[in-house]
Amino acid sequence: MGGQERTVAGRGKTISRRTFLGMTGAAAVAPAFATHGRTGFSSASSGDVIKFWNQPWGNPTFNQLDQQITQAYQPKNGLPKVTYQVIQWANFLQTYTSAVSSNTGPAVSSGGGTQAFLFAHQGFIHYADHLLDEWKGNGLYNDFLPGLVQTMKTKKGYAAVPYNLDMRVMWYSPSLLEKAGASVPTDWQSYLNTCEALKKIGVYGFGIGAGAGVYTGGHIIDSFMINNGGGLFDKHQQPNIVTQANIDAVNFVLECVHKGYVDPAAASYTNANVNSQWTAEKFGMGLDTAGLAQNVGGTVGAALKVMSPLKGPHGKKGALFFPNNIMMYKNTPSTKGSEAFLTYYYKNMKPLWTQNTGVGLPVLKSLTETPEFKSDPNMVKVIQEWLPVSKTWAAPGSNSIFLGVTSVDGTTPMLNFAQSVLGGQTDAKSALTTLQNAVKANLQQTGA
Repeated sequence: MGGQERTVAGRGKTISRRTFLGMTGAAAVAPAFATHGRTGFSSASSGDVIKFWNQPWGNPTFNQLDQQITQAYQPKNGLPKVTYQVIQWANFLQTYTSAVSSNTGPAVSSGGGTQAFLFAHQGFIHYADHLLDEWKGNGLYNDFLPGLVQTMKTKKGYAAVPYNLDMRVMWYSPSLLEKAGASVPTDWQSYLNTCEALKKIGVYGFGIGAGAGVYTGGHIIDSFMINNGGGLFDKHQQPNIVTQANIDAVNFVLECVHKGYVDPAAASYTNANVNSQWTAEKFGMGLDTAGLAQNVGGTVGAALKVMSPLKGPHGKKGALFFPNNIMMYKNTPSTKGSEAFLTYYYKNMKPLWTQNTGVGLPVLKSLTETPEFKSDPNMVKVIQEWLPVSKTWAAPGSNSIFLGVTSVDGTTPMLNFAQSVLGGQTDAKSALTTLQNAVKANLQQTGA
C-alpha cells in the first residue's frame, strides 16, 4: 500500500514516507465512506479539543519537537485547545480511514500525499480557501515557494496546505566521474556518454531499484517522461500514457538497460540494496530522493552531489515531485479553531527545519533562507534548480493533484511497469499500454 519505503530529504537522518495508498485501497475504502458525511460544528463547546494527528516525518526528535510546538499553542477568544497524536506509518491508511469514517478522527492532520484528495472526494475535508485568504493578509501565503499552493487546488477548493516536499533529483559521485574521465552530464546524450565511461570502470550510471514494495523505480521512469514533456494524465485528468513523448522516454531507459548502464538486479532491489550499491561505489549516478546523501551516509554519502536538471531531447527540463500536505476535516469542534491552530503552527514550525529533525524539504521561502538550510549546497540546488521544473503525478495536463493520481501513486500497476522496463524484456509501447489499461481499470473501479 502506497510505497511506504520512500524517504524524504531532511537535515540529518531521513526515514519518513510520503505516499498515501494504491487504488486497490481506495476501492476498499470508498464504500465505507459513502454513508458518512458529518459536517462538523462552527463553534467549540466545553471540553472540545482540536485533535492534531501527525506522522513521523523525520528522526525521533521530530515528533518530540513537533509535540512541544503544538502544546505551546494558546488559543484565543475561547477557541479549543489542541491535542497531539503521532500516527505511525505502519497501517496508517487503516488508522485514518477507520477513524474518519466513524467520526473519531482528527480535526487537522498530515498523512499520505494524496490522502486529502480522496477524503475531499468523499466529503470529509474542510477546504482551506478561507484560511489561505487569511494568510494573504498576514504574509504566510506569499511565503510559500512558487506554485506549491496551486498543487492543492481542486474544482471545489483547496483540499490541503503544502507542508513538506519529497523530491526526485539526480545525484552523482564526483570521485567516480573523475576516475572514469567523464563530465557531469547536462542532457540525455551526455548522460549516456557518462554512463558508458562509468561502465568501463565497473560502475552503473543509472542507479535505480524497483523491488517488491519499492515504488521509486516508477518515479524515476515517470521523471524521464516529464523531462521529455510527457507524463501520465492529460488536461482532462484522464490517463493518456501511450504518447510519443512517453515512448521516447521509456526507450531511453530501455537503452540504458540494454547497454548495461542499469544494474541487472535493479528490478528486485530494495531501497537498502540501492543505498548499499552507492556505498560500495557501484552506482555513479542516479535519480533518487533529495535525502539520498543522508540515507547512504558515511564518507561516500557526504561526497555525493546533486547535478543540475538534464535537458531532454526537446530542451525541456523536469522531474516528478510530491508536495506533502496538512489537511483540515469537517469533523471538528470548531472550523475557526482548526484554522487558527494551523496559522499558529505555520508561523512557529521553523524549528522542525532548523534543529536537525530530518523532516522533508521546506515549503516556505523563509525556511530556505535560514543559515541551517543554506549550509547544505545540495538542498539549496534542489530548491533553486529542481523545484521550479518539477511536476506532480498530474503532468503534463496540469500540476494540481486530483483523486485519479491514486491509481498510480504507490500502486501495483506502476510497480509492475517499472519492473518490466528495468527487466528489459518489453518494448516501450507495450509497457505503456499495459500501464494505461491497468490505470483505466482502477479508475473505473473507484469511480475517480
